[in-house]
Amino acid sequence: MSRLAVFFADGCEEIEGLTVVDMLRRANLEVESVSIMKRLEIHGSHDILFQADTVLEETDIQSFDGVILPGGGVGTANLGAHEGVVSTVQSFAKEGKLVAAICAAPSVLGQAGVLKGRHATCHPGWEDKLIGATTSEETVVTDDNVITSRGMGTAIDFSLAIIKKFADDQTVADVRKGIVY
Repeated sequence: MSRLAVFFADGCEEIEGLTVVDMLRRANLEVESVSIMKRLEIHGSHDILFQADTVLEETDIQSFDGVILPGGGVGTANLGAHEGVVSTVQSFAKEGKLVAAICAAPSVLGQAGVLKGRHATCHPGWEDKLIGATTSEETVVTDDNVITSRGMGTAIDFSLAIIKKFADDQTVADVRKGIVY
């Protein structure tokens, strides 16, 4: 079974991360919410306090098949400033593992050199941070093992694209039907 990690940092856009965790679990994919804050509690960008499953320091991140980055301005800055996040997205991209980011978080992939020669999308106004990418206004862009999306309003489509990468079409259809989408 595929194992996926969602990195959480203070200031993240809650829906962009929690929707992904919820949807992947509905598809029976193994997913862990991983705090990069050295504590389980995460303070979201809209003053929502929630708890991650684990902290990065206690996780064998290389045992995962993919990593997902939610956006949010402050959350994205925290992700991009964390050496463990940057090295993980770089190594996962090189190894052909899933690297996915939504909203402002694709900028972390751009800074890490992961988007060179790829197609990507992001929250409007962040396109210049997608260094080396051909940018798009599409809701979700899948370029081999890299998936990017535009923002909170695209979180379901983003999640479904990730599910499609690891599950069959029937699973995607069942999840869509289950959430009345």
